[in-house]
Amino acid sequence: MNNPSIIEQLREFVAEREWEQFHTPENLAKSISIESAELLECFQWDANTNDERVRDELGDVLTYCFLLADRVGASPESLILEKLEKTKAKYPVGKSRGRSTKYTDL
Repeated sequence: MNNPSIIEQLREFVAEREWEQFHTPENLAKSISIESAELLECFQWDANTNDERVRDELGDVLTYCFLLADRVGASPESLILEKLEKTKAKYPVGKSRGRSTKYTDL
């Protein structure tokens, strides 16, 4: 028997709690931002942070990202690959290797 996918497990978790009503794209995007701020807070005063807390906060961010992708009818994997192709075009290896310069300044 196959293990359920991450998105299937998230859907089940949400459905069991009847939280679909709260998971509008707007609310999920807000939640991503809030959880991202909590992740950033891990590094606020010191780069040497608690790895378990970072992992927990990153898990929250990714959870909301997966839920938002699902809500808008896209898979996280396809979104990442589509964006990667666009980013490759913006940052050709020959101009961007070893540089953090924004693509408009390359």
